[in-house]
Amino acid sequence: MSDDYQPPEVWAFDDGHGGRFSAINRPTAGARTTTPLPRGEHALQLYSLATPNGVKATIMLEELLEAGHGDAEYDAWPIDISAGEQFGSGFVDINPNSKIPALVDWSEGTPLRVFESGSILLHLAERFGRFLPARGSARTETLNWLFWQVGSAPFIGGGFGHFYAYAPVKIKYAIDRYAMETKRLFDVADQRLGQTRYLAGDEYTIADIAAFPWLAPFVEGSIYGSAREFLSIAEYGHVARWVAEIAARPAVRRGRIVNKTSGPPETRLETRHCAADFAGKDV
Repeated sequence: MSDDYQPPEVWAFDDGHGGRFSAINRPTAGARTTTPLPRGEHALQLYSLATPNGVKATIMLEELLEAGHGDAEYDAWPIDISAGEQFGSGFVDINPNSKIPALVDWSEGTPLRVFESGSILLHLAERFGRFLPARGSARTETLNWLFWQVGSAPFIGGGFGHFYAYAPVKIKYAIDRYAMETKRLFDVADQRLGQTRYLAGDEYTIADIAAFPWLAPFVEGSIYGSAREFLSIAEYGHVARWVAEIAARPAVRRGRIVNKTSGPPETRLETRHCAADFAGKDV
């Protein structure tokens, strides 16, 4: 591989292309194994992992519980994406795209599947009437910033993160392209947060819940190795202020460790069924 790669007339899959996820990545969709999903006692069943996208769902659920919505209790089951568990038949049934997080809502008696992290946030916000204005310009502004994040995440994760941290070779053009875009997105957020307390205005909303898990690890230096220094993330002081405020919320502290499968025992909760599961955890 080199920077001067010339594409063939017709692309063909090469399972020896290398990279961290080469053992599971394929150009086809669908189930690869017959693997049913577990089900707990609550109406809300979450199947996820504590990646930035997965953490959106667990933060939202913990925020709803913190706000007094007892019927937001949920069971959270880990899906090991490195082992390909997202291609099990049970998971594919609820998300044909084989990406975490995925939610099954049994509150109406029949299972309602909700997949894609932005859709999960919107579904829960509307069901419980929290963290999303009901109407008018405030609702539209919240959805503007929610979909800003949803549309931007691939540039940060699959773009910058992949080529900077996971690609088997370092390609200058790819890293430069996505580093530029990631910094531009941080600048968008920083300029906005220089004007308002939260992304959509003065109120904490699903727009913040969506963006925080992606932006916070850069500020904290906990994602993609030396990415914080490489991208000069310290430049974005308004983002840092916003990250610190949200990170201190009790529900956020809990949500960030649910379905986390690595790190010291007190910093992870692989499977979650009730509030008591957080006993002894660093939250």
